[in-house]
Amino acid sequence: MLAGGEHRRRVCVYSLSFLRQRQIRRILELSGFSVSTGWPRRGDAVGVWGQRPVSARGRWVSRNSGAPVVHLEDGFLRSVYPAVAGDAPLSLIIDNIGIYYDGSRPSRLETTLQNQAFDIDLLTRAKAGIKALIDARVSKYTPPTPQSEFEQGYVLVIDQTRGDASISGAGADAHTFEQMLATARSENPGKPILIKTHPDVIAGKRAGHFGSTSLSGDERLITNDVNPWDVIAGASIVYTVSSQMGYEAILAGKKLRCFGRAFYAGWGLSEDEQQITRRSRTLSREELFAGCHLIYPTYYDPWRDRLCGFEDTLKVLQHLVCSESEATNPNGEAFVGVRLWKRQTVAGFRPRRGPPPRFVDRILQAKDLVRTEGRHVWIWASKFSADALDELQAKQPGGGFVEDGFLRSVGLGAQLTEASSLVFDRSGIYFDPSRRSDLEEMIRSAASGAADRERAAALRLMISEAGVTKYNVGRTTTRPDAGSRKIILVPGQVEDDASIQRGCGDVRTNLGLLQAARQANPEAWVIYKPHPDVEAGLRVGAVDPSVARSLANEIAQDVSAASLIAHADAVWTLTSLMGFEALMRGVPVTCLGSPFYAGWGLTEDLGPAMPRRTARPSLDDLVWAALIAYPRYRDPVSGLSCPPEVIVERLATGTPHRRANILSKLQSMFAGFQQVWR
Repeated sequence: MLAGGEHRRRVCVYSLSFLRQRQIRRILELSGFSVSTGWPRRGDAVGVWGQRPVSARGRWVSRNSGAPVVHLEDGFLRSVYPAVAGDAPLSLIIDNIGIYYDGSRPSRLETTLQNQAFDIDLLTRAKAGIKALIDARVSKYTPPTPQSEFEQGYVLVIDQTRGDASISGAGADAHTFEQMLATARSENPGKPILIKTHPDVIAGKRAGHFGSTSLSGDERLITNDVNPWDVIAGASIVYTVSSQMGYEAILAGKKLRCFGRAFYAGWGLSEDEQQITRRSRTLSREELFAGCHLIYPTYYDPWRDRLCGFEDTLKVLQHLVCSESEATNPNGEAFVGVRLWKRQTVAGFRPRRGPPPRFVDRILQAKDLVRTEGRHVWIWASKFSADALDELQAKQPGGGFVEDGFLRSVGLGAQLTEASSLVFDRSGIYFDPSRRSDLEEMIRSAASGAADRERAAALRLMISEAGVTKYNVGRTTTRPDAGSRKIILVPGQVEDDASIQRGCGDVRTNLGLLQAARQANPEAWVIYKPHPDVEAGLRVGAVDPSVARSLANEIAQDVSAASLIAHADAVWTLTSLMGFEALMRGVPVTCLGSPFYAGWGLTEDLGPAMPRRTARPSLDDLVWAALIAYPRYRDPVSGLSCPPEVIVERLATGTPHRRANILSKLQSMFAGFQQVWR
């Protein structure tokens, strides 16, 4: 039942694709429909997918049951890759009148464009939306492609796949494409003509109307994957039958010749070979966009499992495209030193193009993959030295170090809890100050502008208010009865952790840290927090309880990091991430080691010198680099790449992260033998 007691309307479908694609069903559910495969009852509707042959079943049921048809189709912002690649739609057309690409009859889109009163707020939103769409270089499908530049002033002819329903629906056929090309030639004598081949034709999945034999004179086919907006940008005029690129050409302000009854034809924004007398209104670009992109589709936010608007879906799609855009090796990637239970998680963070990643345990095996397959190699940073990476990159440049990120999970990594963030660093790794890392360079160069800093400030506030940390374990606690004494929080660490081995000087044990903190603050109330992995008996670093009690006023066991930081007046640390988490909350931090956040003028540094760190970034510059620019995030619920704000929401609500349960129990049983299994 929907809000307000309204019952869902049942929509009966007769295609397995509805049952296989969970996200389509979910969008329909959120839109007030209940999907069924039964015979329609009174008040039910029949759902059919566009004009595909299988939709004939639904039309037959509609005719024989009297149930009305609801036409369903992908929206104009769909996904990174097409459905055949497995991508679920981010928008859906739900049309109870017709379908937008069938120009022989009205549709809900046509009715909207013909009759809608577009108010100033909607048109202002449309103007901003057009600019955002073009700036983002996003289309219906937006597989990552490098920025392309074409010489200005060519004639652009857009091909489509043979037999597509949008062609017949537009009252066109193969002869129409021949007529279009002939007209383009006759109307533009002497001008170069570019023919944009459809992506499905480039991929070898479908046939188009034009090939190399179609060319004459100064004409060429675009047979590689390019972004539609890049091709449109340089055109002096565009010719189309019914492609969505024709609509996008209108949005880009290009002159358009349209040879079919496309959804964007007949509104005074194109020169049309076919007339649609039903469309008697002259629209502006903003009005066309408002109808097509703002009103007509139903948009879905997969991170938050809710319906949303165009702007939200554009942000989702931009992020997903960006996550797929990282430069990858066509020969594939290999990972060395990633434990068995982490491998599926790590693979899920990488772009999907190219061969699936290979996982090996030893550097020698990785060298073989470099030599025989030319793969780029990523090394689990805490298991191997920088020398190993340098040796591999000398043979095959590419790859780098991989490690857990700073907003990780609800639960410990040592308990085999799946990570929601990883870092992929091509230069070094954040916890090794002996060499430059990508993070160090990001901090040095700082955020790119006010918008980045504002986002970082908002994220910092969001994290602080939600009480989120890296692992998000332990109970909350009240402020200790310290009276007027200064409260010093001393977070313990795993003493064989790579951040201590590579980032500390003379003081590199929890006992040494406690002694230094007490010596410098003899009158303070000192709280010692053992590391959760050490508390769980999974890692080394325990301090003898009697010794710890002689140095600390309080030993905070099984207490959340955020709860302790909230009561602290200062934090003393070696290299713990709790130092960074304290900085974000405005708590002064003293470092006896060289963590990534030290040496920039934001902490008191008593550890080894860091001569490279001469820049003086703001706190929000540091947050932008460490939490926004550097890590990659993967939503544990949807399985999709996501921004840090989504992960903070998950961590704040305690969304459980998957665990390798059997392995986790076995690991806990044999924790005393960790020097063997680690």
